[in-house]
Amino acid sequence: MADRQELTSRAGRSRGGSGEGEASGLSDRMGRALGDLRISVTDRCNFRCVYCMPREVFGSDFKFLGRDEVLTFEEIERLARVFVGLGVRKLRITGGEPLLRKDLEELVAMLASLEGVEDLALTTNASLLPTKAEALARAGLHRVTVSLDALDPERFRSMADTRVPVSTVLKGIDEALKAGLTPVRVNAVVKRGTNEDQIVPLARRFRGTGVTVRFIEYMDVGTSNGWRLDEVVPAREILDRLEAEWALEPLDPRVPGEVATRYGYSDGAGEIGVIASVTRPFCEGCTRARITARGEFFTCLFGSRGHDFRAQLRGGASDGELTETVRRIWAGRRDRYSELRTEANRGRRGEEESTPAPPRVEMFQIGG
Repeated sequence: MADRQELTSRAGRSRGGSGEGEASGLSDRMGRALGDLRISVTDRCNFRCVYCMPREVFGSDFKFLGRDEVLTFEEIERLARVFVGLGVRKLRITGGEPLLRKDLEELVAMLASLEGVEDLALTTNASLLPTKAEALARAGLHRVTVSLDALDPERFRSMADTRVPVSTVLKGIDEALKAGLTPVRVNAVVKRGTNEDQIVPLARRFRGTGVTVRFIEYMDVGTSNGWRLDEVVPAREILDRLEAEWALEPLDPRVPGEVATRYGYSDGAGEIGVIASVTRPFCEGCTRARITARGEFFTCLFGSRGHDFRAQLRGGASDGELTETVRRIWAGRRDRYSELRTEANRGRRGEEESTPAPPRVEMFQIGG
């Protein structure tokens, strides 16, 4: 079994780099290049995960965006083309639950046809993937990431707050594999007192299948989930639980600035990943831009205000004007929220570590 200190230090060293979009020549004030764009296509979701859309806040009376308020496929394609022209090579479709957007495969085909796009991915809860995977693959989607926080049916139901059974999500993963939407990744948010006992079962379920499970430290995205530092299960503890079952060895990142620290099973049965935004922030390598369903441009997952691209698009802005807007905003970017949060909370654990007061965009709006 690998030594704990060596695993942690080697993984930390391997995560360095200037980001995935360094060829673009467009950098922010910290030298981070614009590398990938995450596009939310809807703020609606058929799950009510406790860390994202708690039902007590986003209940039946919550008003979601109307049809005229969300960007059209043509508007999304135009914005994506501007970003690709500035060096973006990775596009990810998110939500809410993106598969709730009608005819999503049409947008996939539009984005897949953009010259310069090297990676087109989708993040989904997989509840609709059993009937959608093949059409998405035909349209040009490259791969999917599935959100799945528990295998135990009752634990899954309580954490996702949905009537959709976990078996449907697992079927969606199987259909994605059959359709060639690979590599398939499973993202599991780990919250203390809720699902830390699911870490090993999730790893065991997908070990040797070609599916990579990535365990994510519970983050304070938005202001509605009641985040507390003492509910975070640190990456080190996650690895301790896994290493009690299997020998692991650190793997080099596939690309500079990769957010997940990778570990391979020593017997060659695949790999797992850990995303440690709370205990080991990776702001210095962040290359991601985000567009919400209503067309707001955010340069940080924890942002409070975004630029209104929808107004520009519908106000007659030229492609050149849109390009200059992206250049100006990215060049002025200095976001490093996770680093600042970690610095503020260092050495403190207890009830006072809750979500800070300033409002932030909610995860279901910005797409994670």
